[in-house]
Amino acid sequence: MSSEQTPTPASATAEETGPRPGRLTAAAAIAALEGLALVVGGGWMLVEGLTGHPDDRTSAVTGGVTLIVLALLPLLAARGLIARRGWSRGPAVITQIMALPVAYNMVRADSLAVPAGIVLGVVAVTALVLLVNPTTTQALGIRGPGNAGKQP
Repeated sequence: MSSEQTPTPASATAEETGPRPGRLTAAAAIAALEGLALVVGGGWMLVEGLTGHPDDRTSAVTGGVTLIVLALLPLLAARGLIARRGWSRGPAVITQIMALPVAYNMVRADSLAVPAGIVLGVVAVTALVLLVNPTTTQALGIRGPGNAGKQP
């Protein structure tokens, strides 16, 4: 069978078969890095809670497990963004919105967390801009309000 005779799935659109926009790839990379950072931070808290001498072992273990579970959201979003799934933009945006108050609280601290908070805030805003960009939206096959019934 030649490539002309090979049927393509009905769900494959022109956007899915063309090259992936750089903005979409960058947004996926940011989401993946945030997910990996949550896994590392959660793992560190979990190990310290189990092997170290924390003030409250239960809180340390619970915090570590919570961070590892929360890491699933940006990691799944990154995978969906790379695969150009429209559903993946929602979890990616939610992750960035959740990062903004964390960054704000880090910036208000009087410690070494201030530079980390600035970086987190800049990364979250950058990711939000990339995710709502029309090029990204079009690549994910998301239509604006009032255009849901129209053909692309």
